Amino acid sequence: MSLDGNHTMQILRKAEEEGYGVLAQACYDANMAIGLVRAAERSRSPAILQMFPVTLAYGEGPFLQFCLDLAHQASVPIAVHLDHATDPEHLDLALDLAERGIVFDSIMVDASHAETDEENIAIAKPYVERARKCGVAVEVELGRLEGGEAGLRMISDAKLTDPAKAKTFMEGTGANILAPSIGNLHGSYINPPNFRQQILKDLHAEFKGKVPLCLHGTDELPDSLFKECIKNGVNINSWGRDVYAKTLGEGLLSKPFPDAQEDATEAFAKQCERFFRLFGSAGKA
Repeated sequence: MSLDGNHTMQILRKAEEEGYGVLAQACYDANMAIGLVRAAERSRSPAILQMFPVTLAYGEGPFLQFCLDLAHQASVPIAVHLDHATDPEHLDLALDLAERGIVFDSIMVDASHAETDEENIAIAKPYVERARKCGVAVEVELGRLEGGEAGLRMISDAKLTDPAKAKTFMEGTGANILAPSIGNLHGSYINPPNFRQQILKDLHAEFKGKVPLCLHGTDELPDSLFKECIKNGVNINSWGRDVYAKTLGEGLLSKPFPDAQEDATEAFAKQCERFFRLFGSAGKA
């Protein structure tokens, strides 16, 4: 099946053409999904509503369908993406749902835990082929990010992406989107991050107009580093979970449930709006 009308690919291609970043924000429940869409519509910004495998396994088809309806009925372009699917049961669940008509716009087949690039390709390729038949774009990771969060598999022994191997890797997997390892990691940075921007520059030169680049592991980054990464050709996975959880938790102790729920949703929406402005995507929808 052609990916010409795929929401994720359309959003990422336009961002690359016009030089801004797209926020791919993890949403753990309905409130967060509503907050992201609310913020995107207010900011007139494209966005990606992102789901971790543990959230998919918890809510399964009904929650995914809710997110798809919410995103695709919005007045701005919003795609729904499954992030960091490393385990067969999560990948199979996502693709089983797709074959039944509940279709992610894109999924990440994360085989970065493999020992070699060849093993990474061998794991990813069958899922890529199955996803393509359903019109689902696929993101893969070359190299390896260290760390873990929110139910993700804990990874150690980080490995930087080698741009010289990227073309062969993408052709081998047949995937559509590349997540590079440039010194980024999942979770909190103990030391100031040392991002190898030359890797991004080399990858962007190789893949411009063909393969979008997406950066993971962006919790707690300074605004200047976000801007530098976007300038060098990447879209961004970012965070807003903490402000949502803090506002909801505090509100539930002192307010009626609907008020606490609304306050938390709005706090999350405002965090998303900040990133739309920072990434240059506000007003681009």
